[in-house]
Amino acid sequence: MKFLKALSGFLMLFVAMNISAQKKIEKFEKLQIDMFPKAKEGFKQVYIQLPIAKNESDLKVEFFVGIEKMLDCNKHFLMGKVNVQDLQGWGYNYYEVESNGETGGTLMGCPDQKKKKKFVSLQPEIVRYNSKLPLVFYVPKDFEVRYRVLRPDVGMKKAVQK
Repeated sequence: MKFLKALSGFLMLFVAMNISAQKKIEKFEKLQIDMFPKAKEGFKQVYIQLPIAKNESDLKVEFFVGIEKMLDCNKHFLMGKVNVQDLQGWGYNYYEVESNGETGGTLMGCPDQKKKKKFVSLQPEIVRYNSKLPLVFYVPKDFEVRYRVLRPDVGMKKAVQK
């Protein structure tokens, strides 16, 4: 009898947690990416699908195109660029990456000469937030795209007048 009470209590708790977790699930627009071109040889197509958000006009997306490499203590950056392309007939943009994976960086002396795996990227770019359209990228096969959503501060601040 005690076992059945404990089991039913556990099941009710599980159902309640599941319902509250479903409420927190982000909602996404159904996106189509079939109209975008296929990736060229040596490249892959990746995309970012943003969840529906309140006040999307207040949000921005910062994306980083890069690769993980074994690097020393210096500050490193990836050489190359991201080109914005127009998807003819659709009015959408997509991004093509030009980079051979070479890095540049500072020339500080690293006392321990140890190398660590680090994500090194091209210059990050900021674009507007739009959950209705995917951000589509064509990157070399060993590259990846990371991103973060930038949100405004609570209130506007006023500049100081001299």
